[in-house]
This record gives sequence, structure tokens and C-alpha cells, in this order.
Amino acid sequence: MTLIFTELFAQSTDQILPLIFIGAGLVFLFIAFAIFMYFFPLWIQSVMAGAGVSVLDLVAMYFRRVNSEVILRSKIMAVQAGLDDNVVTTKSLEAHFLAGGNVPAVVQAMIAANKAKIFDLDYQLATAIDLAGRNVREAVQTSVYPKVIDCPTPSKNRVTLDGVAKNGIQLKVKARVTVRTNLKQLIGGATEDTIIARVGEGIVSAIGSAETHGEVLENPDRISKTVLARKLDSETAFEIVSIDIADIDVGENIGARLQADQAEADTRVARARAEGRRALAVAAEQENIAKIEESRAKVVEAETEVPLAISEAISNGKLSILDYYKLKNIMSDTDMRSSIAKGLPIATVKS
Repeated sequence: MTLIFTELFAQSTDQILPLIFIGAGLVFLFIAFAIFMYFFPLWIQSVMAGAGVSVLDLVAMYFRRVNSEVILRSKIMAVQAGLDDNVVTTKSLEAHFLAGGNVPAVVQAMIAANKAKIFDLDYQLATAIDLAGRNVREAVQTSVYPKVIDCPTPSKNRVTLDGVAKNGIQLKVKARVTVRTNLKQLIGGATEDTIIARVGEGIVSAIGSAETHGEVLENPDRISKTVLARKLDSETAFEIVSIDIADIDVGENIGARLQADQAEADTRVARARAEGRRALAVAAEQENIAKIEESRAKVVEAETEVPLAISEAISNGKLSILDYYKLKNIMSDTDMRSSIAKGLPIATVKS
């Protein structure tokens, strides 16, 4: 009985295994056909453009979560523009996409640089500029077509750059700076704000070094030459092509105003010092008056003791009545002479 079941199972297994392999093969073919049909439009584009991206590459992009359409279109642009396939490869484009870069912008920048014969930009530099947050496409455009920057920037609520010549006259200047992108220094280089600040500082310094404002008005290009000679574009992302003085006006006489302000300040200081001296003089006068009054008080106090002394002398017999009257007559004569000297009426002295 056991042998019978064993033989039957062996016969059924021999019949089922081929069916299983056939079914698995059909499923595999169906999946492969579905995948092929899904990526068929992209693969056709690759074949027609000669991009060299196979179906397996497209499938691998799908599993690596890479946007195959973006990569393929970028590769087609590179191939059609004549870029080197050994430099702009499918793997390099995928790597840049996975790093968070803007693949189409990089390829377009490479194409623009190639057409404009800019050999400073290679693929590695382009991807580095893009990953640094700079607009690589705009950088290439600015490198080909120089950009004009107003100095000062109108958005900063400043209309002119104000400088003062050595004679004290103020000059108001508007300048335009033409710059070209320096691709090699774009990463880590200073931005437009630094260029504007340096140019503004150079213009003010050039005006300040002039003996008179007339020299600047006669030759405005001396400002441009002086500023350009200072190499203000070092360590920046731009190369200064030219500095043009758009407008220059005469402002206030700053020197005269400063001298007037200084004279006013000196006058105030002198007044303060004079007031201090006057206060000291008044204080000294009051102190002297106080001393005089103190002396008078002492004299009055001493005079009050004279009658007491005379009375005591009379009581002790040291002074007689006749001597007292003689003393009074002498005092009366003295008062009379004093009155005559002062032009006052003579007082009658009763004896």
C-alpha cells in the first residue's frame, strides 16, 4: 500500500514541476515586459538621442529613488550639445541629484560655458558651485555678459556717495561698476555687497585725497583710476571690469561749517572759563566784604570799651575832669578837620 502511494506521488511531482517552472517563467516574463513598457518611452528617447542610457540603468535609478526623467533629459542635453561623455556621465548626474543638486541647471551652465569658450568651468566646479547654493547658470551668464551694479545701491536708501576734498568742499558722486563673474573664486568669494562697499570706500578716499574739489570736477576719471588701482575685487566672486562715474555734484562747504562749529565750541568754552573766573572773583569779593565787616565789628567792639576805660580812669583818679574835657576838645577838633576835608558841614560840639 505504501509503495503504491509513493509511486503515485512521484508521478505527480514529475508532472507538477514543469508546470511550476513554466508559470514562474511566465510571471518573470510578464514582470520584465511590464517594466520594459513602463520605461519604454524614456529608453526610446535615449536610443534616438544616443544618450547611452539602458533600461537596466533606468530600473536602477528607480530603485535608487532617482528621477530618471530628469537624469535622462539632462544627459540628452549634454550629448546633443557635444559635452564629453567621459566627464558628464550618467553616474555623475545621479550622484549630483542624490546630493541635492540642480542637475538641469548644471548641465545648462556647462553647455553655455562650452559655447562661450569658457574653459575655467569644468563639471566638478559646476557641481560644487551649485551645491554651494550659488546659481551656476546665472554665474556663467554674468561671466559672458558683464553685470552693471549701481553704487550706492538704491535699495539702501542712499542716493549718492559723499566725499570731502581737502579744501572742505563736499562732492556727491554716483558710480556704476561693471563686473564679471570669477568662476574660480565663486565658492567662498565675497558677494556684490562687498564690491559696493569697497568701491564706495575707494571713491570717498579718492575724493578726500584731492587738494581741491575742482581737481575732481575737472578729471572725474581720476577717481576711477585710483579705485581700480587698489585691486578691490580680490577675494571676491567678481572681477571689476570698469568703474564709471555717472554723476558728480558739489555739496556743502563742510570745512567752513566745521570751522564755524569749532569756533562756536571754542566761544562756549571761553565763556564757560570766563564765567568760572567771574564766579571766583565774586566769591573773593564777598569774602573780602565779610572780612571788612568783621574788622568793623571788632572796631565797634573796641570803641565800646573806650567809655568804660575813661570812666574807670576817672574813678581811679588817673584821669581828671579837665583832662577829659581836653580830650573831648581834641576829638571835636579832629572831627571838624575831617568834615572840612570831606566837604561836610561842621557839627557843633557841646562841651
